[in-house]
Amino acid sequence: MKFTKEIQIGLVAIVGIVVLYFGLQFLRGLTMFSSDSRYYVKFDNISGLSASSPVYANGFRVGVVEDIFYDYNHYDEIVASVSLTKEMRLPKGSSAQIVSDLLGNIKLELVLGSNPGELLAPGDTILGGIQAGMMGSAAQMLPQIQAMLPKLDSILISVNQLLADPALKNSLHHIDAITGNLTTTTNELNALTASLNRQMPSMLQNADGALANANTLTRNLSELDLAGTMARVNNTLQNVEQMTAKLNSNDGTLGLLMRDPELYNNLNATMMHADSLVIDLKQHPKRYVHFSIFGKKDK
Repeated sequence: MKFTKEIQIGLVAIVGIVVLYFGLQFLRGLTMFSSDSRYYVKFDNISGLSASSPVYANGFRVGVVEDIFYDYNHYDEIVASVSLTKEMRLPKGSSAQIVSDLLGNIKLELVLGSNPGELLAPGDTILGGIQAGMMGSAAQMLPQIQAMLPKLDSILISVNQLLADPALKNSLHHIDAITGNLTTTTNELNALTASLNRQMPSMLQNADGALANANTLTRNLSELDLAGTMARVNNTLQNVEQMTAKLNSNDGTLGLLMRDPELYNNLNATMMHADSLVIDLKQHPKRYVHFSIFGKKDK
C-alpha cells in the first residue's frame, strides 16, 4: 500500500501532536500510563496554586496537582485534583496546605493524620488551607513595624543630634591620647609583672623561712612548762598579797608609818633637826671640831 504525500504529512503531524501532548504532560509532572491514586483537596482560596504544582509529604515529593475545579455556584469552594504515587496512603484526618517560598514557588504540602491504621480511599476529599510561612509572618509583623517607625524616626533624630555635638568630636580626637596612655599603662603592668615573676622565687624562699620560724616558735611554745610558770606566778601573787596585807596592818613599821600620823610627824621633825644640824655643821665646823696648836678656842 502506497501512501500519498498528503497522508504521510498528516501522519507526521498527528504523531507530532501526540508527542507534544505527552511531552507537556511529562513536563507538568503528570504520568499518563501509571496507576497513581487520585485524591481531591477542598479550598476556599488556592493563593496561586495551579495544575502541575508539586505535592510533598514530609519534604518528599509524592505527587502532582492534576487539575483545579472552580464552583461558580459556591464561590468559596475550589477543588484541586491531586495525583499521588500508588505507594502513598493517606491516613484519616490528613489535610493539605499551600506553601510558598521567598522566590514565589508554590507547592502543596500534605499534613498526614496521626492514625495510620485508618486510611482514606482513592477519590476521597480532604481539607486544604494556606500555610503562613515566612512571607505570612512578615505580613503579620507589618503593623508592628509601622507602629515602630515614629519611634525609630525620633531615635534617628537623637542620634544625629548626638553626632553633631562638638563634645563628641573632641572625645573622638582624644581617643588617640587615651589609647597611648593605655598602651603605656599596659607596658608598665607587663614590666611590673615581669619583675614580680623574677622576685617570686626569693619571696617564696622568704615565705618558707617565715613558716619555718613560725613552726619553731610553735614548737618552743609547746615545749614550755606552762604549769610550772603559772605556779610561780601564783606564788609571786600570793607574796604580793601578803606584803600588801602587812602594809595595811598595824604590826609592821611600814604599816605604823602609813597609819600613825604622830610617828610620821616625829620622824619628819627628826629629819628636819638632822638637816639643821648638818647645815650648822657646814657653816660653823669649829664649834664641833677643836684642833689647835697655839691659840685659844673660838666660841
